[in-house]
Amino acid sequence: MRRARSATRKRILPALAPLLGLAVVLGLLTPAAARAAESPDALVTGLHISDGRLLEGNGNDFVMRGVNHAHTWYPGETQSLADVKALGANTVRVVLSNGHRWTENSPDDVARVIDQCKANRLICVLEVHDTTGYGEEAAAGTLDQAADYWIGLKDVLAGEEDYVIVNIGNEPWGNTEPQGWTDPTIAAVKKLRAAGLEHTIMVDAPNWGQDWQGVMRANAQTVYDADPTGNLIFSIHMYSVFDTAQEITDYLNAFVNARLPILIGEFGGPADQWGDPDEDTMMATAQQLRLGYLAWSWSGNTDPILDLAIDFDPSRLSSWGQRIFNGANGIAQTAREATVFGGGNPGDTQAPTAPGTPAASAVTATSATLTWTASTDNVGVTGYDIVRVSGGTETKTAASATNSVTLTGLTADTAYTFAVYARDAAGNRSPRSATVNVTTDDTPAGSCSVGYRVVGEWPGGFQGEIALRNTGTAPVSGWSLGFTFADGQTITNMWGGTPTQSGGTVTVAPASYTSTVPAGGSVTVGFIAAKGATNTAPAAFTLNGTACANA
Repeated sequence: MRRARSATRKRILPALAPLLGLAVVLGLLTPAAARAAESPDALVTGLHISDGRLLEGNGNDFVMRGVNHAHTWYPGETQSLADVKALGANTVRVVLSNGHRWTENSPDDVARVIDQCKANRLICVLEVHDTTGYGEEAAAGTLDQAADYWIGLKDVLAGEEDYVIVNIGNEPWGNTEPQGWTDPTIAAVKKLRAAGLEHTIMVDAPNWGQDWQGVMRANAQTVYDADPTGNLIFSIHMYSVFDTAQEITDYLNAFVNARLPILIGEFGGPADQWGDPDEDTMMATAQQLRLGYLAWSWSGNTDPILDLAIDFDPSRLSSWGQRIFNGANGIAQTAREATVFGGGNPGDTQAPTAPGTPAASAVTATSATLTWTASTDNVGVTGYDIVRVSGGTETKTAASATNSVTLTGLTADTAYTFAVYARDAAGNRSPRSATVNVTTDDTPAGSCSVGYRVVGEWPGGFQGEIALRNTGTAPVSGWSLGFTFADGQTITNMWGGTPTQSGGTVTVAPASYTSTVPAGGSVTVGFIAAKGATNTAPAAFTLNGTACANA
């Protein structure tokens, strides 16, 4: 964080056993591969690994596209799973606690989480967060303690192999002697297998998950071979360590070329004091290599810059949330539901009614907002898919949990045709709405866009956030951002930049760690301000004197 079995198979196995032993001796199979071949029933128990790929029990390739959700700190936000599903996700990684550092999530609670994942047709990755930063964070627990927690949940997890992946421990080693990660990871994997857990196991990297010293990369084969089932996937967390395309592609391709399974189990996009993660390359490379990714995180972060949704409200996606769900290579475009949910509820075959004709508003050179009359359904509408229509073809461009969506990343002076479908929990899809034609403005407002939001508000004050994106083709350095408050708001503290204010007019100079905005990248500035009875957002922003688009 930043914060089934066949009689034929039975007959063949005895005959193959001597050959498999010979293959190991000759070095043709790794020990894990040999053990997996000797035990194919373990391999096909639900989600499993084959030739470096995550597969469903039926052999279909499954690519995780989803988000992280901080359940252990926000146990009442159970609607969140339905909300992320409505926005198109096929997976959710759920934060749990074994009680070492935070309040333990009980077996009953974990069972409810699994049921909610299944009800919302989401693959459920469960992780123990108490291990975060062990060796450097004094309060962190060990992987061995995390393994004991999972073993204590064995009765809850049994039979859920099609739906649940067990992520032993989050970021289970800090930056202090990260080479110590390997042996405890192997021991935890073996402990879980000895206890009879057959689920696919996920293991996080040291260095707070980012493996910047390469310990997981160097020892991945050894760790993988320690799993007698071969059903183990590696998880790399990508934040500011991964701020160049080369670093991202090199790391992911190292695993793919070695046929070792990997996904991006957490990642962030907004810049911080340590750097500016290259989320565009992360998402594009994951799509190219057909690897999973799980963005951090849905809502409730100590640092709200990483909230995908503001205050757990799916209708209020942050600029980070819009990027993840509706941007290029985002969830709406690339997620495919696990086939284990195919067929839905056989008792519900009635599709929702067609959505109303979309109406376009707030059209700029790069964005537009669509709103439509909501569909109805005999059980309930769970979400909407927005498609671009071009002749006889349709391309999914976004998803929404409500009857409105803001489309971003559009091309200036371009005609688009959009339509909307509704869907319900059983997978029934409505007839398509009528289409709406939208032509974006002919001139982009400079080579920048600015997203402004109020993070929190209280009597007399508020916390705000400004996300500045460089939409041009060259880096911008030493920038100056200008805007005007209309209601007498006064900035009292800022991070990521230094404000100069005269009346309502504000000019922001960058901090050292936000001074360069790479092409296609962004930086974020946060602030605290005083306010009166009203708190209107600035209407316009300029970058070095040139107008920016409003994101």
